[in-house]
Amino acid sequence: MQVPYNLPVPLWLYAYGATAALLASFVVVGYFVRGDTGSLQSRSLELSRRGFGAALMRPDWISGCRVLSVLALLLTIATGLAGTKVPTRNFNITFFWVVFVLGFTYLTALIGDVYRAINPLLVLCDWLERIRPGLLRGKCHYPQWLGCYPALALYMGFIWIELFGHTNPRTLSLALLSYVAINLAAAWLLGRETWFRQGELFAVLLGLVAKMSPLEYRCAASGQPATMHLRLPFVGLLSERADHFSLLIFVLFMLSSTAYDGLHETVPWVQVFWKDVFPVLAKFIAAGKPGQYLILVDYFYYWQWLMMLVSPFVYLAIYIGFVALTKLVARTTLSVPELALQFALSLVPIAFVYNVTHYFTLALAQGPLALALAFDPFGFGWNLFGNKGWNIQPILLDAGLIWHTQVGLILFGHILSVYLAHVEALKVFPTRKQAALSQLPLLVLMVILTTIGLWILSLPIAAGQVLLPTGR
Repeated sequence: MQVPYNLPVPLWLYAYGATAALLASFVVVGYFVRGDTGSLQSRSLELSRRGFGAALMRPDWISGCRVLSVLALLLTIATGLAGTKVPTRNFNITFFWVVFVLGFTYLTALIGDVYRAINPLLVLCDWLERIRPGLLRGKCHYPQWLGCYPALALYMGFIWIELFGHTNPRTLSLALLSYVAINLAAAWLLGRETWFRQGELFAVLLGLVAKMSPLEYRCAASGQPATMHLRLPFVGLLSERADHFSLLIFVLFMLSSTAYDGLHETVPWVQVFWKDVFPVLAKFIAAGKPGQYLILVDYFYYWQWLMMLVSPFVYLAIYIGFVALTKLVARTTLSVPELALQFALSLVPIAFVYNVTHYFTLALAQGPLALALAFDPFGFGWNLFGNKGWNIQPILLDAGLIWHTQVGLILFGHILSVYLAHVEALKVFPTRKQAALSQLPLLVLMVILTTIGLWILSLPIAAGQVLLPTGR
């Protein structure tokens, strides 16, 4: 049984405080940030000429990391297929969901897009092309209209598996095998370079996260990283704009999927179905038949799945509405779609801090256990490297510390987005006044998103959610 955490002060005080902080940051940014933002993007220091940076960029070191990434993927699949069925004792569940999906994503925000160099699927493609040159040049032209929609579709499938798939070690391995097959087939059909730039889920996701990093890797003609540069954090989000509407929707799904994960098991959300949707469905589906409730339990899950898939488009409608207000206030000739793409990447920090806010406690609690599992990856009771006697414990935090950390992260992400959006506005609009006016609607949007984020975090979880109508 979970013990609910009571907030130190009412939620509305946090919301008011966050709103005041956003307003203050808007005033400060509007007053101090000038229109000359090009120098921010051009400032960098090359680290790969000497010392530790040069050692990291050595081809043999990169090649070794590429081989290790493939071995990690193969071990994850093998342990799920041949190891214990107990998820907590099998390496693949903890390694994939905690170490890779959470830990590596957070690490990418610090060290940059190393996934681009060590992506195990790309490594497999390289090996296949060594065996048969030209195999993955593409049989078909990649349609421009397709954009990042394949990555978005894979992202939605990935979140469905996370929230509703009830994965065990075996089903996770089968899902990973399917993912490998899908990407290799797509690379063969559409071309390796294009597919891994726009179609592979983690390449797109981690590429967006890496734009926040203070480290940038510039590639040689071969596509391999050649130099490493130190730059101002988050400036990568200002170096380019979203070039396709699919990328905007992808960013919004980064935001909406995490918000939905925090919302879909809470009491108010579950009651929406059972109090509002259920009575309507009951009139048309198995009306009056015994077991009608059990029949409609399936529809509860269908409704949950549908809401997850719809969530980015709900956010898109809201975002487009505020961008339309931006166009109206700024009196610009730029179209709403152009403005929507221009400010799309300024939402990435919000999406990232939402993810960290919701999952950092899981990463701290389960991450250390991955080390113990690495010594016995199949769960057979092995003692590789002699780790008996190690007392590896999860990192558990006080509930109050967790809440205040979450509040701080959400507020930081929104303030950062206010800054990035204002810098983008200075690039788009000819005067500082016009740029500042254009940001008023987006500031209101940031306030709304901040309040919603805090509200979701404060909601109680509905244990036994599908049984609410029976009172059991």
